[in-house]
Amino acid sequence: MLVRRFVLAAVLAAAAACSSISTVRVQPEAVYVGPHLRPIAVIHAQVTSAYLLWIPIPGHVDLDYIVNRMLLATAKTLGADKVVDIQVDITPETGIWTLRKLLGYRSASASGVAVMVEPEPPVGAAKAEP
Repeated sequence: MLVRRFVLAAVLAAAAACSSISTVRVQPEAVYVGPHLRPIAVIHAQVTSAYLLWIPIPGHVDLDYIVNRMLLATAKTLGADKVVDIQVDITPETGIWTLRKLLGYRSASASGVAVMVEPEPPVGAAKAEP
């Protein structure tokens, strides 16, 4: 009986909390991000955590974790210099949203375009004519 409860608790914890990172490579001419920036990928990171009586299973739904440890770390792994057009969505943890921690979930997601910075041409350089 004790083993059955332990297995059930492990399955519920695994099913209740989840994090994922999705990436897709893009063609530089298909996505405009600004001058002297070359897009290489679009990245989307998401974390969801269940709550049972205000106890997170397993947690890590915060802005620092989703942006710095997931989004930016993945961009650096792909060889990007920066991430632009970052969009973040997180379930609030204060106010009326606190009641959601009684029996519910909290989620956060962040997405952006990973780019490489291209060097600017020298100021006095002449343009080549075709």
